[in-house]
Amino acid sequence: MNENQRPVAIHALQAAVRTKPSNYPEPFASRMTGRVIRPLGDVFGLSNFGVNLTLLAPGAVSALRHAHSRQDEFVYIVAGSPTLVTDAGETPLQPGMCAGFRAGSGDAHRLVNRTDHDCLFLVVGDRTAGDSAIYPDDDLVAQLGEGGRWHFLHKNGDPY
Repeated sequence: MNENQRPVAIHALQAAVRTKPSNYPEPFASRMTGRVIRPLGDVFGLSNFGVNLTLLAPGAVSALRHAHSRQDEFVYIVAGSPTLVTDAGETPLQPGMCAGFRAGSGDAHRLVNRTDHDCLFLVVGDRTAGDSAIYPDDDLVAQLGEGGRWHFLHKNGDPY
């Protein structure tokens, strides 16, 4: 799609679903079942930051618990009541609540849907080059490479 073909505005729930459900290697990718991501920022050609509308089905998680080295993240709850899991513990969230994670803070986080209803939330994150992510609960480290592609390694440095 070229710049002249990009829409001025859309209904967020009509945006295309991300074709690849997860960038994680196995055995982690299959743990993302029940997560549906609509990359809203990509629809408009945004390059400095990303905006995703994410739906979590009951029992689903937003991501592995992670912390970015150079990327700020912001989450805004649209519908449902997910639980935010951070280094500080668990925080129940509800529509209208938001949370932010400063780059380099080391505060690993994720959302978990422990309810019987879908949860819907916006995630905004910048696309700072040279970012990396740690996953304290899993044998995984991620490094953002050229072209914005993530490379995943074991904590000992061996590639997946």
